Amino acid sequence: MSVRLATKPASVPTDRALADAIAARVGPARYGLWFAGHSRFVVLGNEVAVVVRNQHSQEWLEHTFGSTVREATVEVCGAGTAVRWVIDAEMFDSQVVGGGTLDVGKDTSKVGGGGTLDVVKEKATAPLRKLSNPAPTHNQPPTTTNQRQPTDLFGDPVAPAKPKAKKPEPEVVAVAKTGRRWKLLHEFVVGSCNRVAHASALSVIEDPGEGANPLVIHGPVGTGKTHLLEGIFAGLKRQSDQRPCYTTAEEFTTRFVAASQHGKMSAFRRQFRECSTLLLDDLHFLATKKATQAEFLHTFDALIADGRQVVVTTDCHPRLADELMPELVDRLLGGAVWSLQPPDPETRLEILRKKATGANPMVPDNVLKLLASSLRGNVRELEGAVNSVKHYAKVTGRPVDQAVVREALGDLLRHAVRVVSVVDVDATVCSVLRLGSGTLQSKSRAWAVTHPRMVAIFLCRKHTAATYGEISKHFGAKTHSTAVAAEKKVRAWIDKDASVTIGDRSWRVKELIDRIERDLQR
Repeated sequence: MSVRLATKPASVPTDRALADAIAARVGPARYGLWFAGHSRFVVLGNEVAVVVRNQHSQEWLEHTFGSTVREATVEVCGAGTAVRWVIDAEMFDSQVVGGGTLDVGKDTSKVGGGGTLDVVKEKATAPLRKLSNPAPTHNQPPTTTNQRQPTDLFGDPVAPAKPKAKKPEPEVVAVAKTGRRWKLLHEFVVGSCNRVAHASALSVIEDPGEGANPLVIHGPVGTGKTHLLEGIFAGLKRQSDQRPCYTTAEEFTTRFVAASQHGKMSAFRRQFRECSTLLLDDLHFLATKKATQAEFLHTFDALIADGRQVVVTTDCHPRLADELMPELVDRLLGGAVWSLQPPDPETRLEILRKKATGANPMVPDNVLKLLASSLRGNVRELEGAVNSVKHYAKVTGRPVDQAVVREALGDLLRHAVRVVSVVDVDATVCSVLRLGSGTLQSKSRAWAVTHPRMVAIFLCRKHTAATYGEISKHFGAKTHSTAVAAEKKVRAWIDKDASVTIGDRSWRVKELIDRIERDLQR
């Protein structure tokens, strides 16, 4: 049988008086919106407990009406009465007590089943006795029990979801990958194409944060960017006072997305902001990921402000990275930016000698010189060539000589030197500057077309065997004098380190040509 609690006309309970005092301050409408049904007031001697349903309600009410609640408490209960915020969903589920309905704000002197007001307060104060600290904050989990059963849009109860197994937190610093062997700087083959970048990597190990900061190393694939980054990491790990963090841009993005989805951004930020040196590989991976770029920018600023070293690698000079945020590009240019070029013949020979050291079967030096003069690729291609020759000689049972090399690497040697045509130059210039196909062959005299056309003519003379006449004919000119004048104009730009405006962007001519040439060699 449902018994509704009776009302005491003689006196107003303190919790009701407290509710009236708050309503008088914030207004009945606001009280009904934010307090009614969302909070309970339990008076316990010299303390008033404001019980709310969940952490969101507690944070909102305490932030918005905390001072109002304290003022009302002093008015009703006297000075010295403390206010305590408690999260307990069970209080709001207990609308029926002993088969009766609890009417908040009315006297509850008797409860169906022989209960009294003490029973209600005993239930209300139960969670308070379990707590020795104030209500949970952002960094503490809420102490809720017996959450209200969820319902669907039609009010029918929904079966609770099965709890998911909690996955262990990932390691803070990417240093414990089983079986990984970190490359060392003394294994790096130094030549004219990479000498400055290698010296900068050594300086980071010797005095992290004291030299150029940040250090940016850029270059095509297979030129040693990751080797230098791993060498810095391995060198710093040997120092007891250093705690370097090595990660790739892809891993940084994955962790950032996971932390955003699971509300663990503070833990994510600690992972990368409490290290002594941050080493990030393949920064260009963030090109189209604006949110991840913004997070990395804040991480970057925090580390630099604290005097900690940042080293990043990317595939091109920061000025040529169109998809990176201008703010991030500006930060990267504030340190040292060094390039790694594909190995020259002398460096290629040294790399081949190092890779062939201790090889079985032995690779003669004249074979290595043949490979160094024939191959123009990156370090991985050179290493693959040595491995292929050794394997072919072992399988056939023949000693390594030039004949074996030509048999084992026939296709590779035939395609080692790429033949560049005028059409290739035209397509690459249009691709880099995002121009439509055939734009450079049009009759337009707008700078957005003539400047790229002159650059393309210059590169055709540099990288192809085409004559002035053939180049002029391809780009729609009547005589070869057009190509001659264009080549002279671009050379003058290079000598003066000039800039040209193409579309809505200004390019340094040297950087533009470098960018086009790198794409041309791919």
